[in-house]
Amino acid sequence: MDMELRRISETSRSAIVLILLLCVHVAHSFYLPGVAPQRNHIKIWGLLSDVLQGDELKVKVNKLTSIKTQLPYSYYYASFCQPKKIVDSTENLGEVRGDGLKNSFKMREAQMCNVLCQVTLDEKTAKAFKEKIDDEYRVNMILDNLPLVNPVDRGLGSPDVVYQIGYHVGLKGQYEGKVLHFHLAFTVRYHRDVQTDSARIVGFEVKPYRFVSCPQVELSLVLPCSFVLIVLPLICSIKHEYDGNAWVSSLTPQEVEPKKEIIFTYDVDFQAMKWASRWDAYLLMNDNQIHWFSIVNSLMIVLFLSGMVAMIMLRTLYRDISRYELETQEEAQEETGWKLVHGDVFRIPTNSDLLCVYVGTGVQCLGMVFVTMIFAMLGFLSPSNRGGLMTAMLLLWVFMGLFAGYASSRLYKILLVPAVVSSIFFVLNALIWGQKSSGAVPFGTMLPDLGISVPLPAVDDPVKTNKIPRQIPEQAWYMNPVFSILIGGILPFGAVFIELFFILTSIWLNQFYYIFGFLFLVFVILIVTCAEITVVLCYFQLCSEDYLWWWRSYLTSGSSALYLFLTAFYFHTKLQITKLVSAMLYFGYMLIASCAFLC
Repeated sequence: MDMELRRISETSRSAIVLILLLCVHVAHSFYLPGVAPQRNHIKIWGLLSDVLQGDELKVKVNKLTSIKTQLPYSYYYASFCQPKKIVDSTENLGEVRGDGLKNSFKMREAQMCNVLCQVTLDEKTAKAFKEKIDDEYRVNMILDNLPLVNPVDRGLGSPDVVYQIGYHVGLKGQYEGKVLHFHLAFTVRYHRDVQTDSARIVGFEVKPYRFVSCPQVELSLVLPCSFVLIVLPLICSIKHEYDGNAWVSSLTPQEVEPKKEIIFTYDVDFQAMKWASRWDAYLLMNDNQIHWFSIVNSLMIVLFLSGMVAMIMLRTLYRDISRYELETQEEAQEETGWKLVHGDVFRIPTNSDLLCVYVGTGVQCLGMVFVTMIFAMLGFLSPSNRGGLMTAMLLLWVFMGLFAGYASSRLYKILLVPAVVSSIFFVLNALIWGQKSSGAVPFGTMLPDLGISVPLPAVDDPVKTNKIPRQIPEQAWYMNPVFSILIGGILPFGAVFIELFFILTSIWLNQFYYIFGFLFLVFVILIVTCAEITVVLCYFQLCSEDYLWWWRSYLTSGSSALYLFLTAFYFHTKLQITKLVSAMLYFGYMLIASCAFLC
């Protein structure tokens, strides 16, 4: 009896200890390398003098971008203020491809009417500024890995604010004049640690002004510019008041003209902000319902196709079992439909090596996209990790060449698809070089890519089979290869059309895309839809005693790439692209994307 009580007591104590251990929660968090924000000691400006003495905040310039030309340029391509020494920041593979960072001015504390430099425009610089204003170029800057955003009111009494990446170089004035934004009002949002004097940058905003924001123009009319640069900050701090947006001035904006002197100025203000909202301004989503509608619509297509596949399989199996049970031996030998071609379906198709090339490249693309999405959903490829997405895709593309080689046959044939894509990309890159754009990929970056990705796929041996010719009966009009292939690509493309529109918008309109959860669901739906529509149409083809199924099965779902390229023409009308080089770049890159979609 005592032994039983002692055993029950020990069991009870063990259960209590186990329950207590289950109640203990241990959580660990970390930042990826190069992503964690820096701690800064900030000097905050206010009505009651300064609060904290702090470190310098280094602002870096990225590039000039335009949705009208799609040709990025270096920040210092235009005659903006330059430091004494331009230093290129450390970059990864994603940033090397035309997205480099360079140092710019430094902000030490909250200041008003800070003079940056004075520039005298000549014919060349004035023309360059006018061209950039005409093409609606935007200036991109970065502070503590946060892109610069320009808050814009929605209008119509809406309290919501739209955050645009960067700010316009200038605007078109009256009578075809061009007005430059030469005064910038920066707002640095921070989150202060209550236990220490340090703070973290959680927001970087700007409001550009084309009006004279400081009295430098008034002074330059009567005083030397060197004197203006010395006494201007003192005059601004005494005679001007800050209204929360910019310095009040009644002077008209200055137009960009040769021999005109322009003094670039800026304001800096600091505002407290919660740490949790560091990237909210960049990743704000107002269209969740559209994405869910797209997913539900795609799921309905998948359910419809799944029902057809299940019906075909059940019907086929049911008939086979019934025949095996009821028919005599002689009747069983009288085969009809798809069974007539069971000895021909494994015949080597026409241009089999070429088919191996496309299949191998498709395996490479599929593996790269799938692994990239997994890492993206886990947060490893967030926008805070600049260039991380492009770096991951490049490395995975090279690595997936191993699997592409396993799926392909011969070395000399495997060079075809990479050669086509590389040729298109090289021509487009040469056009960018010709425009002296910073978006051109260095030759040193292209050479390792070609040197690694091209030889890797050749790891498998060809598989040879015997050829058994057979006459194919005349087909009905709806079983015509061209017709069935075009019909087969409609459903896969329809399943991803809405999400594809958001992706194109983020790529060509310079916006962030970070809804990888939605994208992964759509990607899975696309794979299932392609597989099921191919099974259904291939079954109908074999039932009509046409055993040439290899190429048709590949192109049935692959024809959705044609609809993607046709969509590119429609999307081109929304971009307002004016230059021939920009149009060639757009359609060239969309052709590459369509080739990847085909594979």
